[in-house]
Amino acid sequence: MQPQVSLSIILSLSMASSHFLILVLVLCVFSAVSADVFVSLDCGSSETYTDENSIVWLGDEDYISNGKSYVVQSSNSLSHVMDTLRVFTSRNKNCYLIKVEKGVRVLIRASFNYGNYDGKSSPPSFSLHFDGNNWANVKTSDQLVYYETIYVVKGDYLSVCLAQTVADQFPFISALEVRSLDSNMYSHVDPNYALFLNRRVAYGSNQTIRYIDDPYDRIWVPGIPGNGLISVSNDAINIDTTQVDHPPQEVLQNAISTANASNFITLNMKFLPFEVPIYMNMYFSEVTQLDSNQTRSFRILKDIEPFSDPILPPYGNFTQLFVSNFTVSPNTTFSLVPTSDSTLPPLINALELFLVSDALSDGTNSQDVESLVSLQDEFEVLQDWNGDPCLPTSFTWDWVNCSSDDPPRITALYLSGFNLSGSLPDLSSMDALQTIDLSDNNLDGPIPDFLGTLPDLKELNLANNQFSGSIPASLSNKNGLNIDISGNSELCNTSDESCQNNGSSSGENQPTTRSAKSPKKKKKKNNLPVILGTTIPAFFLIWAIVGVFAILHYNSKKATASAAITPGQTSGGNSPYVEALGNNVDNVQMADKFDKDPEVAGGQ
Repeated sequence: MQPQVSLSIILSLSMASSHFLILVLVLCVFSAVSADVFVSLDCGSSETYTDENSIVWLGDEDYISNGKSYVVQSSNSLSHVMDTLRVFTSRNKNCYLIKVEKGVRVLIRASFNYGNYDGKSSPPSFSLHFDGNNWANVKTSDQLVYYETIYVVKGDYLSVCLAQTVADQFPFISALEVRSLDSNMYSHVDPNYALFLNRRVAYGSNQTIRYIDDPYDRIWVPGIPGNGLISVSNDAINIDTTQVDHPPQEVLQNAISTANASNFITLNMKFLPFEVPIYMNMYFSEVTQLDSNQTRSFRILKDIEPFSDPILPPYGNFTQLFVSNFTVSPNTTFSLVPTSDSTLPPLINALELFLVSDALSDGTNSQDVESLVSLQDEFEVLQDWNGDPCLPTSFTWDWVNCSSDDPPRITALYLSGFNLSGSLPDLSSMDALQTIDLSDNNLDGPIPDFLGTLPDLKELNLANNQFSGSIPASLSNKNGLNIDISGNSELCNTSDESCQNNGSSSGENQPTTRSAKSPKKKKKKNNLPVILGTTIPAFFLIWAIVGVFAILHYNSKKATASAAITPGQTSGGNSPYVEALGNNVDNVQMADKFDKDPEVAGGQ
């Protein structure tokens, strides 16, 4: 992948006709109908409610069946949504599964408020994954921490998983949010890579900006001016934000600048831990209508080298500069330096900075996954396991082993003592299986013939079930197979002439009882997690079209600007979830304890 730097100047377009307006509105509504997902889970809660930002929160019980609910200590209360959490004390990993549309680009945010719920004053660390990919090593503290990723989903569901990595430090989660984005947003990033948010800043703002001001519910943290910088306000009544990555108008209504036209603005990367590939957006919008003798023009310099063409921010619109797959280090600086003909100092309204992931996995072998689904369909007790069964490699499902192939294959099933009853579905497509342990269950009927067709099968433990009939010839004639059929009283014996294959596993090996690897028996909930995705009903499309024609009927041609609605928080730097913390900005931090804002300073 080659680094990309691009400058996009976004201009307003005037509609030529009312009919063109109809087409645009219909297409916009249809786009929303096809892929809109807006899921907000209050983890550990069982209630549904609407918060001060008009976000509807759901309890998480329909999305996960394991874990236990807790409440933070009252002295650590931040907000309603952050006062409950779900804690996981068992299994290799525990996963939330959410229905989406294949190929949609989503924003996922996971939030963690320890709140000393266990009275130990010992915030845990653990691993966070999505769709079988490593996301972050979560390091919780006595503050709210959240992690955010943006990527293109490869399947019909997305999974978010938590896994224990340190003894006696149990994973937990306070909130999980999923938002679908427009297909053209962040499209300069290869869809085989994810973006991990490092920071998102609204310079000059005195409050956190999110939904409903940002319809995609991105969280924009206030950026306070550093040394030599001043805040300036935009006097444009309306700012067109309909193109590229759709920054909300609220983040363009303020900016930081310098007091002197010859000074420059420097953004350093000291907050980065080491040399990393990044994706970065810078947003620029002129804050006042310039006179004919006024010019605001500046370039971006990386370190001391020119990095962009001259930028002349438009009034009532915005210019966006994006940097894709570009490697920077903690010593890297970006400077906004005025050009020689500029009469006004540089400015910047907002910035987004992401780290770029490694290439995303395609997941476990699809035919193995399909067979596991059929196994879960047959045995309800297995439906508690979600997410990728083999990935990441250190965090497989508790009852499978996997190969190191790409994609990985499932090589073992350890289902001893899972209280399985009934008959086995056809698993013949799992042709990489080497070990199957089904002992100590209540499986009945004849032993399935497909077991003998598995080419790599070496260990088969069917002990202590209720199988009946004879051993299939495909098993009894299979060389090198170690099979245990003891404890199945209805299997016919060698004295029964109708039982031609009883008791022998191969010409060389007699059936033997063996101790197979198996997890301890656990109490299971027999309920399949309900997969819910919030979508806009199709009838909205119909009413949108009806509404447009009604407008045309009354010859209304005047566009009405949408009024901006201020989010619930009003004090600068507060957590997007905090209801009444005054100016205590230290209650919120980004992942890995990075500073909330890039270090920004003026220079001359």
